[in-house]
Amino acid sequence: MANTREPILQPIPILSLRPTQMTVGMIEVKEKRKRLREHWKEQKSKKKQGEFLGRHMIPVVLGPGKLHYVVDHHHLARALHEEGVDDILVSVIADLTMVDKDAFWGVLDNHKWVYPYDAKGERHHFRDIPRSVVDLKDDPFRSLAGEVRRMGGFAKDTTPFSEFLWADFLRRKMSRQSVDDNFKKAIEKAIGFAKSKDAVYLPGWCGAASDD
Repeated sequence: MANTREPILQPIPILSLRPTQMTVGMIEVKEKRKRLREHWKEQKSKKKQGEFLGRHMIPVVLGPGKLHYVVDHHHLARALHEEGVDDILVSVIADLTMVDKDAFWGVLDNHKWVYPYDAKGERHHFRDIPRSVVDLKDDPFRSLAGEVRRMGGFAKDTTPFSEFLWADFLRRKMSRQSVDDNFKKAIEKAIGFAKSKDAVYLPGWCGAASDD
């Protein structure tokens, strides 16, 4: 396996990117779309948009058939697509084109480059992972976890799929109905859970230090 981390300067169609997860937080996608529109309105020119895309390359693993498997920034890819962007630049973090197709997903799993869990936190077979970013399902708890992090509920962490781990934690503490009905109120409640000792095992936990 070659770990290249080489940017591909030839644009790749967003719709050709293969996801390595089953869900995204659509509220987070919507927020990213809003920020993209604000940024591009300020920058105005297509050249500036191109510079933005050059600074936000999508990390991928090159797999069998030279397909590009997204290992991070699924939300950004989805947001860019919904904002009418057709192509994106990618950074290849590993070349797995030599791996047998039947073994490929197992290799991704061993490297923690795939997260085959649905919006209920239940694990699926790799074949159930969508083949396009447009087919990713909504997990409101993933949006909730992202917002809790931005509000200081926990720290950004390099652990793979860390915000999905937080989403699953919050899923066990709160009902989906409560998140769907009042997202703002759900954030306040979720921050309290995130700061509690129940969450001490999660990446980026920054609750109160123990007095013991």
